[in-house]
Amino acid sequence: MAVPSGPVTASTDAERAMFDFVDAYDRAYETAAMEHGLSVAQACVLGRLTRRIGMRELADELGCDASNITQIIRRLESRDLVHRRPHPDDGRSRQIVRTPDGTALYAAFEKSFKFARSATANLSTREQDQLATLLRKALNGTREPDS
Repeated sequence: MAVPSGPVTASTDAERAMFDFVDAYDRAYETAAMEHGLSVAQACVLGRLTRRIGMRELADELGCDASNITQIIRRLESRDLVHRRPHPDDGRSRQIVRTPDGTALYAAFEKSFKFARSATANLSTREQDQLATLLRKALNGTREPDS
């Protein structure tokens, strides 16, 4: 079950629409992950493994604790979807890579996760461009400035 993405009572129509969209997106993502025997976290991690990456870097990218990543990686390793490899420059650390099975499973997951494609199909090309511009503008207002 997906966790609601916002407060029960939104103060504006834009907030309500955003909460509804995010909730629908989350539910669709969870459903697609489950269809492939993945948790949401596992699908998310597999999606991030487009290159060799260290555990700490992966945890930082996902904004979670390294111990959570370790557990997720263990589960993915037990299914032969990822491997830990020695870092080429630092033998003390490990990097995570997807296996061919992991790459194939993630490709199947991406193909079955149709929410964004279906949602944008309801919009004209011009509306899609406008939506992308507005979403980027909204996101820029929520990011912390670089230190």
